[in-house]
Amino acid sequence: MNNAIVRIESISIHNFKNIVNGSIDLTNKKKGLKASILGLYGQNGSGKTALIDAIQLLQCTLQGRKVPSAFAECINVEAQHARLSFSFWVNNSIGTYHATYSFSLRKEKDDTTQNALSISDTTNYRACIFDEELRCSFESADEKVRVSPVMDTKTEEIFVPRSKYKLLIGSNKATAMDLLVAKRIAAAEARSFLFSRELISIIHANKQETGLSSEARRYMELIENLVAYGNHELFIINTANSGLISLNAQSLAFKYVEKNMGVFSTFTVPLEKPTVIPIEETQFLCKVIESMNIVLQQIIPGLTIRITSLGNQLMENGKQGERIQLVSQKHSHSIPLQYESEGIKRIVSILQLLIVVYNQPSATIAVDDLDSGVFEYLLGEILRIISENGKGQLIFTSHNLRPLETLDKRFIAFTTTNPENRYIRMINVKENNNLRDLYYRDIMLGEQNEELYEPTNNSEIALAFHEAGALSGS
Repeated sequence: MNNAIVRIESISIHNFKNIVNGSIDLTNKKKGLKASILGLYGQNGSGKTALIDAIQLLQCTLQGRKVPSAFAECINVEAQHARLSFSFWVNNSIGTYHATYSFSLRKEKDDTTQNALSISDTTNYRACIFDEELRCSFESADEKVRVSPVMDTKTEEIFVPRSKYKLLIGSNKATAMDLLVAKRIAAAEARSFLFSRELISIIHANKQETGLSSEARRYMELIENLVAYGNHELFIINTANSGLISLNAQSLAFKYVEKNMGVFSTFTVPLEKPTVIPIEETQFLCKVIESMNIVLQQIIPGLTIRITSLGNQLMENGKQGERIQLVSQKHSHSIPLQYESEGIKRIVSILQLLIVVYNQPSATIAVDDLDSGVFEYLLGEILRIISENGKGQLIFTSHNLRPLETLDKRFIAFTTTNPENRYIRMINVKENNNLRDLYYRDIMLGEQNEELYEPTNNSEIALAFHEAGALSGS
């Protein structure tokens, strides 16, 4: 089981969506607090969702999954490619790393799909990952290693430096040929090569055949920790990538341990309709719902949720499953959860992940529009509790300004109107200042180094409403 703790320390974004340049520090500089919180605020269309999208791209690469083709349209219109860089703090049984993983993203025609031009006038595109690089420094009780490259794919070779290649892969020519093919396949399938199953399996095979030196083991552990983090500790709640805002898209995300396997797994349960889950997962789901109800009753007095069984059903894989539906219960009245208010469904959909980030130091939850449908006072209090007593990392965007009054100023960042410098933190903020008031003040007076809000004219807005109504005959 993975016992490492992984945290995202910083994110740098270049030519991605409407961000030409944007860097943001996620480290917790508040002494005495274990949680790492970042609330991102700003005008509509100023780069908040882009940050969550960037983290979702990170998750895809660490999982070795194909990058969704929708990301091909996320490259800035004035650039040939985007570049994303993520810095991590990793602590495991060997020591502590400060690692940076960077990659570029470009738009390419997708020749693997059916000839679209023969069907319509549109062309299919895919998002291609290239020029991946992993660098790190390392420190333990016995040694200290400065920042150096571990793997860099900006080469016609498999990766450089050659010294690291020999450490991790060895010198077998047949293996090198297999990896060259795997590198090309990963590029064609819009997957990461550095975190591909092909590369990692060959590193494991080399370990079993020849054993690894302490230096090679150090890098292998880092790679495995990042893979485990991307697969089991990093969660994104973001409906924007589908291009639709669909209430039916909400679902519960659960993290559980398969005790027999000793690994983490994840599954989802829709809120809006009945679903079929493996019978062996039903018992665990009941325990998760029970733990959620402990918190839910405190957030919304008297409200609990439960599982209703609709009978057994054979699943697509041939295994026996159970058809279930989530039901809300309050004051002895029960209704399917799908008919509850959107605010309650929103709280239920993220509650288990908030419990995880409160208790697990290696959990990272990134949520777009966290405040959607949630009462502002409740939102502020939940975030205050997590920031003061939690252990994990929470990254969220919001339009509700209540958290500016409840969170430490170090946990809040803002988008700007400058695409060359999209993310900033407010300067000249004193401990007794109300950050919400300062934000409003800056919108009106512009006292920060960067403009936080592109001014609008109320008279022109009113005139526009009038002209639009006249044009439409309203």
